[in-house]
Amino acid sequence: MLEFSCHTISPGQTEGEALLSQDPILFYQTDFTTGIFREPGHALEGKCIAGKILIFPGGKGSSVVQADGMYKLDAAGLAPKGFIVSSLDTVLVSSAIIMEVPMVDDVDPAFYQEVKNGDRLRLDATAEKIYILR
Repeated sequence: MLEFSCHTISPGQTEGEALLSQDPILFYQTDFTTGIFREPGHALEGKCIAGKILIFPGGKGSSVVQADGMYKLDAAGLAPKGFIVSSLDTVLVSSAIIMEVPMVDDVDPAFYQEVKNGDRLRLDATAEKIYILR
């Protein structure tokens, strides 16, 4: 098990599969019946984000569309389990807090050298720790 430090944005603990994106995410670009991300040309195009711990730069899009996308995913039981981001925006932060999705930033740079798609992660945003469970 590898341990890394981070900074709490939205508290909570979760465990799940890592899904990495080099592109910012607009949650409204997800199919709300499957959890499949559908934005053409996006790093996550065709991948299911439901139940994953997303590692991505940050959010994009207007506040209404971003928040509505997160709400629809949550209502359908298809929301991601956690967010690890490098850049904060108000809508993403407020949505994570309202939806009670653990969210962190300011992650130990070594984490990004180690984590791979499909890794099992434990995100303890409250204790400001990320674990790669290997």
